[in-house]
Amino acid sequence: QVQLVESGGGLVQPGGSLRLSCAVSGSISSINTMGWYRQAPGKERELVATITSGGTTIYADSVKGRFAISRDNANNTVYLTMNTLKPEDTAVYYCNADGVAYRLGRYRRHDYWGQGTQVSVSS
Repeated sequence: QVQLVESGGGLVQPGGSLRLSCAVSGSISSINTMGWYRQAPGKERELVATITSGGTTIYADSVKGRFAISRDNANNTVYLTMNTLKPEDTAVYYCNADGVAYRLGRYRRHDYWGQGTQVSVSS
């Protein structure tokens, strides 16, 4: 089974920083795009940032210039460095991986999700 485990969330004051990590484990052959999504109470889940295996990144307008996504392909780990955090960044952050695994006789692509980690920005 493929598992994604997020870590690094917590409580931080406005203007502070956090670094989230997501490690992918299990029988996965390759990972294409990895990303971070977030969901605040009463809100829909939204894209925060994504990064392809080649290093191409996409950021939501609300986090451009403040957040940075990176990955360690050798260890199947993706990071989200968050700077100048604002109260509106408060949400559960979910890790996502677009991966390929051999199952049912062939290689198949599947979106894998972590269980989420809470980020709270408050004074």
